[in-house]
Amino acid sequence: MSVPAQQEPAGGLAWPRRLRDPAAILRTARHIADDLVDGLSGPRVRSAVRGIRRLLASDGVGLSDLSGELTVAGSFPRDVDVAAIVDDVLHTEHRRRRAEVVAEPLVVHDELAGVLVVAGTTRMSALREVSGVLVAALERGRLEASAEEAAEAELRALRAEISPHFVYNALTVVAGLVRPDPARSRELLLDFADYIRYSLAGHGEYTTVADEFHAIETYLALQRAVLGDRLKVQVRVAPEVLAVAIPYLVLQPLVENAVRHGIERRTGGGTVHVLGEAEGSDCVISVEDDGAGMDPRDAERLLAAGGAADTRDTGGMGLANVDRRLRNVYGPWFGLVVETAENEGTRVVVRVPRFQPGVVP
Repeated sequence: MSVPAQQEPAGGLAWPRRLRDPAAILRTARHIADDLVDGLSGPRVRSAVRGIRRLLASDGVGLSDLSGELTVAGSFPRDVDVAAIVDDVLHTEHRRRRAEVVAEPLVVHDELAGVLVVAGTTRMSALREVSGVLVAALERGRLEASAEEAAEAELRALRAEISPHFVYNALTVVAGLVRPDPARSRELLLDFADYIRYSLAGHGEYTTVADEFHAIETYLALQRAVLGDRLKVQVRVAPEVLAVAIPYLVLQPLVENAVRHGIERRTGGGTVHVLGEAEGSDCVISVEDDGAGMDPRDAERLLAAGGAADTRDTGGMGLANVDRRLRNVYGPWFGLVVETAENEGTRVVVRVPRFQPGVVP
């Protein structure tokens, strides 16, 4: 037999006495939303179902994904075939009711995602409000999953940006040194293997400044072998920032961009400066070249449009990619700062917190 909830005045929602406090209602709704962030098949669905039952003061509550398998809190009337009702809703995408059991379709982004089943004398207005909370939580979960997939795709894009021209030139230099200087050729070949391993191998989402600087030095050693006296390099990093955690492949694309689009385009070559230091609670890393530079308006459009307006080939995509990843991890104040002018070189600055919750190599 159903247990009626405490009744509000006409037009209000029906809440159990323990949830008459608005703060308790909001807290329970927030927990339900958090529990459903991984979807209706996630590990915390049972906790969400218990929260829904508390909100609705129902005899029983069930949640089903598209498989039709119910996660239940409480009980349903024995004379009602709940599984059949759920199956009917999954096939018709319409609400169904049998006695005191109501099955509500949950539609996320115009697609059926699952079914909410409630038993008892719950008011329909309350049921609709709770369904809205569930749909919003499922939408949020999908958006977060899409954001993670996009971040992984951007990382794959960065890995795929290794220039075939650079690979060919590096291996040609190594081959040319095999007989006259075998020790040097062996050293460069090991550098090349280290560079490829770091750029292409599977890594976690974050690494350390020390590892990124090691990758930078390996890349620059190979480029010095290719470009000879045309490329000069100055790399300095303060010891106190070596252990700072940063997103993987954030610095290396900036250095590659400086060499490929700054120094290589100048007949006389130039210098690349890489500096890492602490400024208060921040780690600040700058990559500067005295090469070709570009119109500052092009740099602004490049970052604002995610690379669509880039005039510097795939290196621009790398800059825009890094800028988006930094903003996603640290917030809008921590993207790239690009200082440049035509024929005046380019300076790219990365500023990140030295300690950020959740950013761990």
